[in-house]
Amino acid sequence: MSLVETGRRPKRDSSPAEDAAVDFDRWPAMRTPAPAPTRAAIAKVLLRNAAIRTGIEVVFPDGKRFGRPGGPVLELVRPAQFFARLGRDGKIGFGESYMAGDWKAQDLAGLLSAMAAQMRTLIPPRLQWIRRFYEPSLPPDEDNDPSGSLRNIRRHYDLSNELFALFLDPTMTYSSALYDGPDEALENAQARKIEKLLDDARVGPGAKVLEIGTGWGELALRAARRGANVTSLTLSVEQAALARKRIAEEGLSHCVDVKVEDYRRSAGTYDAVVSVEMIEAVGERWWPTYFATLEARLAPGGRIGLQTILMRHDGFAAARNSWTWIHKYIFPGGMIPSMEAIEGVLRTSTKLRILQRHHFGHSYAETLATWREKFRSEELAVDRLGFDRTFRRMWDFYLAYSEAGFRSGYLDVAQIIMASST
Repeated sequence: MSLVETGRRPKRDSSPAEDAAVDFDRWPAMRTPAPAPTRAAIAKVLLRNAAIRTGIEVVFPDGKRFGRPGGPVLELVRPAQFFARLGRDGKIGFGESYMAGDWKAQDLAGLLSAMAAQMRTLIPPRLQWIRRFYEPSLPPDEDNDPSGSLRNIRRHYDLSNELFALFLDPTMTYSSALYDGPDEALENAQARKIEKLLDDARVGPGAKVLEIGTGWGELALRAARRGANVTSLTLSVEQAALARKRIAEEGLSHCVDVKVEDYRRSAGTYDAVVSVEMIEAVGERWWPTYFATLEARLAPGGRIGLQTILMRHDGFAAARNSWTWIHKYIFPGGMIPSMEAIEGVLRTSTKLRILQRHHFGHSYAETLATWREKFRSEELAVDRLGFDRTFRRMWDFYLAYSEAGFRSGYLDVAQIIMASST
């Protein structure tokens, strides 16, 4: 993956304050947008209505404002550019305008949480027809066939192990923790999450375990410490390298095999199959194959432990064919399922049944808030790794946007335990 593809420069020691120029080859959407008077005017009306419904306040550079005083503030820096992007590209334009610096917010997560709580009504029903003009469909080259999955995964997870280490806890766990209280350390909450999934999947001494989605190896390590033999699959070469290093340092390489391999190529049967927040990268078209693979890999009497982000089913139905800001900049090819969508695939494509579910969306909001605080505090270090100002604003928006989804209840996360009904 080239530096241009990631928004990354060669490493350097300069200050972020010196990083004023935008690389328009890497970030073409950051160019000053062409005027779009009609669409900008419509966007302004929609935002005014949305501000009233969501309880936010929009403030212009000249002091004019609309919305609800006292609510989270969206401060416009370049109104003309903001409304041009919003009118032309809708929600993608909203995120891009933040990346470009057209607007800012003192409490970004709070502002986005207020908006996310009213996500379904931000555009009035009588104006829903407008969406088809600025909400593009998923591009074919982001389909998660074997070659597409490889491209999509590496665009995000192979950015830099050093980058992720700056804001993750020492276990390098990049999924929701499971908190037991407001003052708990993230590392402890991550350990609780993993141990609960392993307990519920009945992973113990001598168990054969298949993990789909290695991350940086923490779950495989914890399973191996229990005496299990683990095969762990990933498509990220960066993650595989660090996971193998961590496993070797603990002297557990003899019982953990990390493979850079597509889940569709897996073979054999296992006492437990575990997969943490990997289904979101599978794509709706491939969910039947994914669940059928989980079932095929499961030995008689075994259990599947799945952790997944969830969306409300009405939100899933509305967004399933849309290409969003998150797709374009963060998770190409991704799709968050609803619980109903998962249950439907299980019924039509497998004989799996759900034994138990545990929902903990509030914990993901806290996890993301901790990650974002750490990421923002490491601005100098992120810059020295070669990630430019636009990238840093993009990730700040991504983490705040994600936190808002869980804090508002628009998103949830759950651990689901399954077994075969035969």
